[in-house]
Amino acid sequence: MLQNPEKPPDNLTDGLDVHHGIAVPPHMPLPGQEGWRTPTVHDYEREKMDKVDERKSTSGDEGRPSKEAVENTSSAGILLHAVAKIDLSLEKLHWRERIRHYTWTFFTMTMATGGIANVLSNVPFRFRGLYAIGAVFFILNIVLFVINVTMISLRFYTFPETLRASYMHPSERLFIPAAVVSFGTILINISQYGLPKAGPWLSRAMLALFWTNAALAILASSGIYLLMWSTKSFTVEQMTPVWIFPIYPLLIIGPYAAVLCKSLSRDDSIDIIIGGFTLQGIGFLVAFMIYASFIYRLMTQKLPQASSRPAMFVSVGPSGFTVAGVIGMADSVGRNVDAGFMGDGQLASMILRVMANWTCLWIWGLAFWFFFVSVGAHWSCARQHGGFGFSMTWFSFVFPNTALITGTFAIGKAFRSTAIEVIGCVMTCFLIVAWFLVFGMMMRAIKKKQILWPQQGEDRDEGGFKAPEKTERRPTLS
Repeated sequence: MLQNPEKPPDNLTDGLDVHHGIAVPPHMPLPGQEGWRTPTVHDYEREKMDKVDERKSTSGDEGRPSKEAVENTSSAGILLHAVAKIDLSLEKLHWRERIRHYTWTFFTMTMATGGIANVLSNVPFRFRGLYAIGAVFFILNIVLFVINVTMISLRFYTFPETLRASYMHPSERLFIPAAVVSFGTILINISQYGLPKAGPWLSRAMLALFWTNAALAILASSGIYLLMWSTKSFTVEQMTPVWIFPIYPLLIIGPYAAVLCKSLSRDDSIDIIIGGFTLQGIGFLVAFMIYASFIYRLMTQKLPQASSRPAMFVSVGPSGFTVAGVIGMADSVGRNVDAGFMGDGQLASMILRVMANWTCLWIWGLAFWFFFVSVGAHWSCARQHGGFGFSMTWFSFVFPNTALITGTFAIGKAFRSTAIEVIGCVMTCFLIVAWFLVFGMMMRAIKKKQILWPQQGEDRDEGGFKAPEKTERRPTLS
């Protein structure tokens, strides 16, 4: 894979263990060991400065380090930085090699794009052209989803060993449910933009797809958690908000049911509402329990490292989606139950609406609390020179906040509060800007080899996991 890499001078690698072309400082674990992460320039500078301090303490001239030490430290920030940025010295990689690093996290892009279309469909203040703008995001999301499915299929076909590796990697496997969430988001968008324009045939198709998506959501969420608990032990120090991510497929079932039941028959609608409410409750309760671990981690270990902080917005989504889904389903109960439902159908539906609205007011406040905490956690990162490098988790700036905004619109409608609806519209404008910024940064990162590059994505060696050896599948000539 390396193309005539330049060997660093011996004086820079003295005392460092070299594994697969990576010079590893002694204070760090080796690739394949527990706690392994990609070394940064700061790790090498720390090692060299330790040597400088040691030489100063043993030399007669305590005022200045030796000439050799000065030369080592001055060149460490340049030459060893090239070693730390693994494989970035390569001028070019074949497209097959870059496809090898097309991970499940790219489905966060389609989650965010579909989320924008969902938000635009729920904007209460309609104007001419708003439907068209939302439809553009909807169609773009389908195109991006097809690209994602094609690229990750090529990855698994060309490099078959990466399929199992993606399920075993401690970070990448957490994003496998993103494919299911992206599929569910497309179904929500079809219900919003397609059902009003199509005939009954689409309603019947969406009913079947609802239960199909519900089954996929149950399998994806429970399967990934079971795989995590069966293959690795975790500590609170390792906890990140991304642990909530595998439950996300269940969290969009409620909003899907709330949109779909408006276009179905009475019998089908009540089944959809019962199923959606049940699965939404499972998703929120599991997420709520993981919230406790996240808060405990923050209380004992401070904020996550800068590169992991965009994922803090993942904690906003469960509450936001639950608010939008529960209020939407409760609002539709009265139109879909008979007079004898629970004794008095209309009274029961009214009580349900009141309970849903006031209970969701608490949950909506919780979503905003996590939003403010997540925004505040990025203040110190923004003040740092250069901030932090791009990763696909940057789309967490968008998708979880689409849940917060749709929940805000639901609360505004339920309580007939124009002020709350205006707040949601202002947030929508900022969210669309954020989507364009993150999407642009993604394209820039691909060009600058910050993603789709060895050891730069979520498939990098970490936490004792080492990427499998390359066994590329090549076509055979008959």
